[in-house]
Amino acid sequence: MSSPAPTTPPLPPRGPRHWPVWLGVGLCVAMARLPWGLQRALGALVGALAFRLARSRREAARTNLALCLPELDADARDALLRGNFRDVGIGLFEFARAWWGDAAPMRANVRIDGLDILRRLQAEGRGVLMVSGHFMTLEMCGRLLCDHVPLAGMYRRHRSPVMEWAVLRGRLRYASAMFANNDTRGALRHLKRGGLLWYAPDQDMRGKDTVFAPFFGIPAATITATHQFARLTGCAVVPFFHRREGDRYVLRIAEPLAPFPTDDAVADSTAVNAAIEAMVREAPTQYLWLHRRFKRQPEGVPPRYSADAS
Repeated sequence: MSSPAPTTPPLPPRGPRHWPVWLGVGLCVAMARLPWGLQRALGALVGALAFRLARSRREAARTNLALCLPELDADARDALLRGNFRDVGIGLFEFARAWWGDAAPMRANVRIDGLDILRRLQAEGRGVLMVSGHFMTLEMCGRLLCDHVPLAGMYRRHRSPVMEWAVLRGRLRYASAMFANNDTRGALRHLKRGGLLWYAPDQDMRGKDTVFAPFFGIPAATITATHQFARLTGCAVVPFFHRREGDRYVLRIAEPLAPFPTDDAVADSTAVNAAIEAMVREAPTQYLWLHRRFKRQPEGVPPRYSADAS
């Protein structure tokens, strides 16, 4: 299949009210071009500062870890929490480098397993929905995978037109196409043409069609779009594992979920959540625990988060 040609987004406004965001983008671009070793050191420092200053997010992450990993004792969860903030800080530099920097240091030390699965599905003419979670490595690993296959992505629009332009322009350096989360028709067309599309359905998307499906055994409001995409296009739903191990990036494409889709959106959403849970267990410090994943609960279930984590 031929991927749609990436198009450069139009230039955003440059008036005085947008100057602070332009300044921030310029700073991020400069940070994206620092040596990788320095970026990791600065990222660890940023993460340590965030751990001290971002109280509500720290408490949300602490609650998530207690809910999802009750088998760990308090000391182990605290160590994981601190490691998570460190990886969040490093991940900010990974995002910036993926969008605006050089991926050569990462290309020199990457392992990718399962490319044969994607190529087999492409040869069959099937679209592929590559399901992952919100990990701090997602952008860099997506860029590394784009060296081998034409991968498109879905994303949430930024409120700032300047940031929207800068990030979209950066992503289109390597992605075959980008679809905003409200461009369902474009994403469906891409899958029907046999395209590869990256998608992360592991956050509570308010206002979307959701069901309660278990995530680490806890009811989680889960968007049903994965079920709907597969039902409407016949695409394969393929779990995409990725993590950083020291200086090395490890990417793994798993076999498609089967049977999928079924007639049961809850069962399909449960299968997707189970796949993402397996990814989290492989790289727990690199997952975005800061998100209040369980804020919405079934009727009659008490709130999961305290006022400090709201």
